[in-house]
Amino acid sequence: MDTNADVGDPGATESPPVTSLPASWGIIRDELETETSVLQDETVRECLPFLNGSVGAPQGYNEHGLPSLARDEHIKFLHHTLETMPPAYIGFDASRPWIIYWALTALSLLGEDVEPYCERVTQTLSSMQNASGGFGGGHGQISHCAPSYAAVLSLALVGRSESLELVDRKALWHWLGQVKQRDGGFRVCVGGEEDVRGGYCAMVMISLLKLPLTLPPDALARQAGLQTFADGLPEYLSRCEDPHHYQICPVESVAGQTFEGGISGSPQTEAHGAYAFCALACLSILGPPHKIIPRFPDGYHTCYTLAGLSSAQHHVYYGRSQEDTPSVAEDDAFQWASLPRSSVAGKQTEPEITEAEDRLVPIHPIYVIPWPAVERAVSWYQGKRDF
Repeated sequence: MDTNADVGDPGATESPPVTSLPASWGIIRDELETETSVLQDETVRECLPFLNGSVGAPQGYNEHGLPSLARDEHIKFLHHTLETMPPAYIGFDASRPWIIYWALTALSLLGEDVEPYCERVTQTLSSMQNASGGFGGGHGQISHCAPSYAAVLSLALVGRSESLELVDRKALWHWLGQVKQRDGGFRVCVGGEEDVRGGYCAMVMISLLKLPLTLPPDALARQAGLQTFADGLPEYLSRCEDPHHYQICPVESVAGQTFEGGISGSPQTEAHGAYAFCALACLSILGPPHKIIPRFPDGYHTCYTLAGLSSAQHHVYYGRSQEDTPSVAEDDAFQWASLPRSSVAGKQTEPEITEAEDRLVPIHPIYVIPWPAVERAVSWYQGKRDF
């Protein structure tokens, strides 16, 4: 098999977009041909021309060989995703807050003002908030950690007082107490599965909304001696399971890390790439991998591709030194800071390889929305002395 056929000449352009390392076939190749290997080869064959520079980017390259960002096209597409969706999106009826969050976050990273969407976003999400606390994925649906997370962040993104006021913080606090488990973890909904998504989404909402860290009096986890939402959570995330009993591993170990090196959603389950960042919604299990990869653009991948590009353009670091006095647990999430990657501590350290028009707004590494939206929401909720 000629693995170099039809993939282009790596030296075809003076400024290939990336280094030659990922722009060629792997050195070690298994001669056994399977359906999976054939599909993988087809994917590599399609991607290599763009990686090695033999096919030019429609927007062209800058002097460092990086393709220009199709900013205007992305902005137009993302605004479109916030309009009436076609019938094919019926399957996303339980993901309405996510569609809003993906579009607003991506638009914010592109420098667009999303505040004009405040009234629409607030009105749409108000119908998904349940009196018992939390948000459902659509109208009339039960509360779930994932859409609640997306709804809260969407309201923080548009940022007006009327949107921030929408969240029934006291009811949400009580509802989170219902999904907190005796072993320290969180279920994603009452009676639902327990995994790392629940813990991440819950702690994001608790810290961003400045909810009491103390468990509600009626929380079932109190029966196991837990007093706060944080109690037992590090141990849950580091837990290893064997067929006969749970063994608590050192808290410093990677959450859910398996013998493969990957990260699973819960103890003793198979590693899955989506859980590497458990705040993200899990990829839909629609069938074989080659069918899961979308054939059309969508808000989910546009949002996280731009988030990744933003992260690559900025130096994100933890601002608190080891000598500082320990803080309340959830306050640690606000100690992160960001600088342009070309400037650390105000000094030029490496050349800026991204054109000015291709640079994005820095994104918070924990809340996955821009820094001003986090600071605005925290400042507003900090001023709320009670529910």
